[in-house]
Amino acid sequence: MSAITTALTASFFTFAIPSSISLEQVTKDVSFLASDNLKGRGNFSTEINQAADYIAKRFEENGLVSAKEISTQGFLQKYQITKISPKELSLVLNDQMIPSENITMASTVANFSWLVENGITTGEFKIHSIGKDDDMPAIISSMNKQGGKHLALINSAHKDIFKRYQQYFKKERTKLTQTDADKTKGGVIVMTLSDTMTADVISLKVLGINSISKSELTNVVAVLPGKTKPDEIVLYSAHYDHLGVSTTEAGTTDKIYNGANDDASGTAAIINIAQYYAKQNNNARTLMFVAFSAEEIGGFGSRYFSQQLDPDKITAMINIEMIGKASKFGAGTLWMTGMERSNLGEKLNLVLAKSGKKIYKDPYPEQGLFYRSDNATLARLGVPAHSFSSTQLDKDQHYHKVSDDLSSLDLSSLHKVIEALAIATNPLVDGSVTPSRIDVNKVKSKGVIY
Repeated sequence: MSAITTALTASFFTFAIPSSISLEQVTKDVSFLASDNLKGRGNFSTEINQAADYIAKRFEENGLVSAKEISTQGFLQKYQITKISPKELSLVLNDQMIPSENITMASTVANFSWLVENGITTGEFKIHSIGKDDDMPAIISSMNKQGGKHLALINSAHKDIFKRYQQYFKKERTKLTQTDADKTKGGVIVMTLSDTMTADVISLKVLGINSISKSELTNVVAVLPGKTKPDEIVLYSAHYDHLGVSTTEAGTTDKIYNGANDDASGTAAIINIAQYYAKQNNNARTLMFVAFSAEEIGGFGSRYFSQQLDPDKITAMINIEMIGKASKFGAGTLWMTGMERSNLGEKLNLVLAKSGKKIYKDPYPEQGLFYRSDNATLARLGVPAHSFSSTQLDKDQHYHKVSDDLSSLDLSSLHKVIEALAIATNPLVDGSVTPSRIDVNKVKSKGVIY
């Protein structure tokens, strides 16, 4: 570190810091969450439930209350995940059985059958022809985003791309379990290599069967009710799940993906920021603290959470992701994703400017990090939702490795980042600042079938 950088870092931390955020408590929290005893906090494991109980206990002992309208058991917000495995698919086109190597499917339903006889279609599904000069991935992506039932007749010129889809669709897929209100969501895409055009389909018979199972996961949600603006919510979040225990890691006796940086560090941050503001006891807006599960397997915790409340009531989302190491800008500094999408970063930096410090723009735009954490779900609903991190992703040798354990963290830097976030977000908490909303038309939507 250069002398200039050292001076700037030192000057930043001479201003008043939240005295109730202690390095000792931060260390205790991250140490527990990243301990071998929790076996990597894998989704669907016994140990992730132990982590949830610990987080809930920490919220409760600091005087936070449950979000009764959206939680099912105190601080615990239960939801279901559906696992879908393809079992059988057959397709007869114009009286010709299509070989299995030339068909594949993605489906959110257990069983389906489609029929065309003498050119007359039975049931609600669409037949699409994808010609040799068409953009096959774009067309399939469009089907995925709109949902519904689709049969894609794909010109053999796209054989190589088709095979990649086929390999992907063979795998077990995980989806957020649909509620009765979601019956129109999801759907089926059947793809087949065929030079037949839609108008030439005289007869067709399609049968698909999937194995479907459901499992339960848990978000941890806690609230500090607002004093004067209770209907306006500032959301602090992090994901507490990780990858569990390795069955493939070679060359080491360590098989536990402790996830100390990813994201025990962020989870410890929201716990301690909650403790800080609970002691202040003067928050104008309602503060909501959420530890999400299932981030590592598709962000289903945040997706379920987003369906339980009105996103227009969320003033901002501060999603804290991997802050356990010094950033490229120095120890105790951090950066945020999607800074150009709202003026939240600008508003927070007005506070930090008094210290000669700032929150930096994402230095790794090529990695698409805005879409790789739980903030993306809320951003798609217009919330100024951003992730805040400090990790040097281009140099970090521990990301999604069993070596992401407590010894790899810079606990002093972690502590300083948490303090900085508590200070920077105070104008959100006291109601004096309202950031601009994110333009939902400029945020990529997710597919509903796969």
